[in-house]
Amino acid sequence: MSNRRHFIKATVLAAALSSFGMAVHAADTIKVGVLHSLSGTMAISETALKETVLMTIDEINKAGGVMGKKLEPVVVDPASNWPLFAEKARQLLTKDKVAVTFGCWTSVSRKSVLPVYKELNGLLFYPVQYEGEELEKNVFYTGAAPNQQAIPAVEYLMSKDGGEAKRFVLLGTDYVYPRTTNKILRAFLKSKGVADADIMEEYTPFGHSDYQTIIAKIKKFASEGKKTAVVSTINGDSNVPFYKELGNQGIKATDIPVVAFSVGEEELAGIDTKPLLGHLAAWNYFQSIKSPENEKFVEAYKKRWGADKVTHFVSEACYFQTYLFKQAVEKLGKGDTEKHRAIKAKAQQLFPALQVTNAKAAALLICEYGARMQRMRIAV
Repeated sequence: MSNRRHFIKATVLAAALSSFGMAVHAADTIKVGVLHSLSGTMAISETALKETVLMTIDEINKAGGVMGKKLEPVVVDPASNWPLFAEKARQLLTKDKVAVTFGCWTSVSRKSVLPVYKELNGLLFYPVQYEGEELEKNVFYTGAAPNQQAIPAVEYLMSKDGGEAKRFVLLGTDYVYPRTTNKILRAFLKSKGVADADIMEEYTPFGHSDYQTIIAKIKKFASEGKKTAVVSTINGDSNVPFYKELGNQGIKATDIPVVAFSVGEEELAGIDTKPLLGHLAAWNYFQSIKSPENEKFVEAYKKRWGADKVTHFVSEACYFQTYLFKQAVEKLGKGDTEKHRAIKAKAQQLFPALQVTNAKAAALLICEYGARMQRMRIAV
């Protein structure tokens, strides 16, 4: 089974590259698609991903490009509109003839474009944490699955260091990632002896802005005698009113800690964070990580986009996966025999990881699954 997965993944990548092979020889560039929302409810999160991809492409081009060719980004705006994601994906593959696409944030956007990439045998690098339970040969998943983020975060909340929570509020935006992740978390909590009565589950639509009633419900739920924690899978600009309402209603981390999976400094810019001191984020990367690779990455990002800009957990994935694509192209360019070993070969390559302190550590894609090994980190 493992060899079969190696072959399938290699074949898809080889096909994606060979589909533009003639154009590569004829032109001076290799087109790559950038499919992130630059408007609408998800722009607050996804604009930074576009910025990271463009910065990384510039780095690669300044260093000589890929096999002597410059990468040419083709940026489109699906505008936080899920059907439009599919339309833009088809445009990138059929009209713009991109070799690869770096894109999507929400799982619903990924699932919207997936039929297009399967039909046209395109290649998508997806950088965001997701719910798992999906294995597609046309997608490389470089974000965390629940066992790499959500479950370790809840284990932390249940530990002595995390406050020994006994009741849990599973609060998310109403789409596939929060619902599936919370289904997994509910099963995990039950396996640890947490009763259904001690789990509250709530969802709000994309762009939701009034959290007054929900925060009041959380306070009431938490007042029933057991230590309570909130696990937030709220996405996009809804994070701003959610955290504002936490502060307005005086919910302190010492009373009801909140751990978030899908919020970064970009989403919280402009909010008075003093009332939010002590609430948590569970990511696989933080800007503050000390390593030569990360310091170089952060410096380059701030120089390109502004000293006040902040790198976050998905920026890191966008950065390394662009280099990973470069490595794969260079491996595939060595001949047909190499193509069948391409994914295995690239998974053995070292790429200095931004999220570890060991400079020789590798940020790897696991070839048989098209997913990435990583560890969860908690920060205040």
